[in-house]
Amino acid sequence: MLDPKLLRNPETLVSLAKNLSKRGFSLGTRAIERLEKARRGIQSTTEQLQAKRNTVSKNIGKAKAAGDNTQPLLDEVAGLGDELKANEARLNDIQQQLQNIYLEIPNLCDESVPLGEGEEDNIELRKWGKPKQFDFTPKEHADMENIGLDFSRAIKLSGARFSVFRGPLARLNRAVAQLMLDTHTQEHGYTEMSVPFLVNERALQGTGQLPKFEEDLFKASGNNGDGQQLYLIPTSEVPLTNMAQDVMFEESDLPIRLTAQTPCFRAEAGSHGKDVRGLIRQHQFEKVEMVQLTHPEQSYKALEEMLAHAEKILQLLELPYRVMALCAGDTGFSAAKTYDIEVWLPGQNKYREISSISNCIDFQARRMRARFKKKSTGKTEFIHTLNGSGLAVGRTLVAIIENYQQAEGYVMVPKVLKPYMGGLDRIAF
Repeated sequence: MLDPKLLRNPETLVSLAKNLSKRGFSLGTRAIERLEKARRGIQSTTEQLQAKRNTVSKNIGKAKAAGDNTQPLLDEVAGLGDELKANEARLNDIQQQLQNIYLEIPNLCDESVPLGEGEEDNIELRKWGKPKQFDFTPKEHADMENIGLDFSRAIKLSGARFSVFRGPLARLNRAVAQLMLDTHTQEHGYTEMSVPFLVNERALQGTGQLPKFEEDLFKASGNNGDGQQLYLIPTSEVPLTNMAQDVMFEESDLPIRLTAQTPCFRAEAGSHGKDVRGLIRQHQFEKVEMVQLTHPEQSYKALEEMLAHAEKILQLLELPYRVMALCAGDTGFSAAKTYDIEVWLPGQNKYREISSISNCIDFQARRMRARFKKKSTGKTEFIHTLNGSGLAVGRTLVAIIENYQQAEGYVMVPKVLKPYMGGLDRIAF
């Protein structure tokens, strides 16, 4: 959430609207100004009524001491109390309307984010590795069910956009995730976490999926026993980042680096007809997530650090990729700045996204009330939160299948994964 103080100030409201317009988001400044004016008016009236009630209450005490009739004063206090209750109800209603508006407003883009409307305007920063030259026409992974991919069985079990892995391919999928976790925990300083796959509304509101993106979530039919609605996680960013919910950190606690391997569940609303074949866009997939909770002065340094951590996995796997700076129109709701890593897929003859690394600055922290105490001043500030895929396991598997395929139809196991595969050097049935 943006700083409410900025939204209440008519001068800063204009600059906020200008920044948000880069995303294609139209800030309802008139509605905000109207509600803020009403809020200030009711608060002023309420304060006047409270002051008057205090004065009358004192006069009641004086009248009692003097033996005078206090009933008229008591009646006046009762009337003031009723008016105050009515004002409080109106104020709560206005504040809720403002809160609903504020929760729908995306984060501000950092000044370094390039202008643009969509992915075609993203800027390539660099490439790593050279795409392999095949002496045969490479296949798309979706056409290689002979290696243990089973989409037809998954359709019978669950429907479209699900998959089944068999035998060595299932082991390779596990090996990919293990490599990621081992690298991030042993080399990059992350703490591995095991987190719930079901979370409540507040957790999803904290990271920005609710209320705006509810249609992309799978909602559980039951609740957690306390009457709270539960949702399947779209990414472990949600439980990992919400580890900071309502926490007051010491400055020395920061940064905190967390990682987890979890399934991710996405309804993929609005993606009908898009990537319907294969593993690219699934309702259920695995991901190793990286999250950092940082000091505000260190978050952009952490962003570059996390980008390097994700790149390291692709370098270990010897998979060609490129790094993209997302333009304003393609930057996610909670992010102030995002890098995408796109891996080369020879079967599709193009680069495809395999990781997004985002700095959300204090946007999520405000929603979660995640703060730290600054040692030099003793004052509290909001932490900064960052998240990124390190990497999407299924898409990494796709990249391995397509880049390491052989003319005979089998897939070679990347050297770095062989220790996780019990010496197996190829995937074939």
